[in-house]
Amino acid sequence: MEPMHTPFVKICGLSTEETVDAAVAAGASAVGFVFAPSPRLVTANRARVLIERVPEGIETVGVFRKQPLSEVLATANAAGLTTVQFHGYEPLSDVVAAQKAGFQTLRAFAIDEYLALGTAERERWNEERLLIDAVEPGGGIPFDPAQLGDARPTGWWLLAGGLTPGNVADCMSVLQPTGVDVSSGVESTRGVKSIERIRAFAKAALRQ
Repeated sequence: MEPMHTPFVKICGLSTEETVDAAVAAGASAVGFVFAPSPRLVTANRARVLIERVPEGIETVGVFRKQPLSEVLATANAAGLTTVQFHGYEPLSDVVAAQKAGFQTLRAFAIDEYLALGTAERERWNEERLLIDAVEPGGGIPFDPAQLGDARPTGWWLLAGGLTPGNVADCMSVLQPTGVDVSSGVESTRGVKSIERIRAFAKAALRQ
C-alpha cells in the first residue's frame, strides 16, 4: 500500500554549500548537520553559514549524541537550527527541555534500544517525533525491517540505517514510515556526499 502523505525526506551529514543546495533542490524536507564526533562533524559557525542558504519551511536539524543539554542548546542557538536531534540515549526530559527552548525535536533510537522499551515507555515515546536507526548509527548498515514487527512506532517517525537510492522505496513500502533519513547512503566515500546520489535518493523516496 502506498502512503497517502508526501514522505518527509531528511538528508543528513551535510557540510558543503553544493550538497545543501542539492538537497534543497531535490525536495528534501530537512537537512541535517552533525555536531557529534563523526567524519561529518561541522562547527556551529560553519553550520550557520550553510543554514543561511536553506529556504524557510525546510527544517535544519542538528545531530547530537551523548552531549550535555546545555552544550546542545548553546550549539543549536549558535548555528540557528530549527530542530535538535538527540542520538544517544537522552531522556525524555532533555527532549522536552529542547522543545521549551523553542526547538522542534527528533529522538533517534537504535533498533535494539527501541525494541528493549517496555510497552508503556514505548507508548510514551511514540507521542514524540522518532527516528529508528540501525544498531550502528551512521554506519550504513541496514536492519531487517521484520525486526520491528508489531513494535513499529504508531506516531510520526523516520526510518534510517542503510538506506540507499536503490532500496529506499521498497523499505518505505514495507514499513510505511512518515519519512526517511539518509547520510552514508548518499556518499561517494565516507563523509563525502554525492550530489548525484542525493538527487537519486530524493527521487526514489518521493516517487518522482
